[in-house]
Amino acid sequence: MDQEKQKAITSLFEVVSSIERKWANEWNNHNALGFSKSHILILDYLSQEGPKRPSAIAERLKVTTGGVTVLTTKLINAGFIEKTQHATDRRASQLVITSEGESILKESRQQVSEIINNMFGMLTAEELQTLRTIFSKCLLDVESKRPE
Repeated sequence: MDQEKQKAITSLFEVVSSIERKWANEWNNHNALGFSKSHILILDYLSQEGPKRPSAIAERLKVTTGGVTVLTTKLINAGFIEKTQHATDRRASQLVITSEGESILKESRQQVSEIINNMFGMLTAEELQTLRTIFSKCLLDVESKRPE
């Protein structure tokens, strides 16, 4: 890799790290709900896709099933999701969002929208799409290089 490209990559790393910190700070400063981004992603996934097994959630979030257990326990205790028996496999459980979970998800989407507007509102729709395309491309490349 040439020196100019290496400098650009280092600079990009610094900018992305700063954005990540800013995003976390914005989330923490405006998060009246007390849930992490992962909690909201679980609620969103269950809302969009319907009941899911914990293993499917783990795969979607790229976390371990143990991590899903920790995350979903808080959501279950709050009454935002329920653990039910799988419709066709009685040995398996699945998680389903409750009406309270749908309500809190709607509220959290408003908070996320405010944070995103604070961070990226100065960009045009085209710039946002380009940014998304670039980040998606990077993620796909990283995923393809992971050993199975």
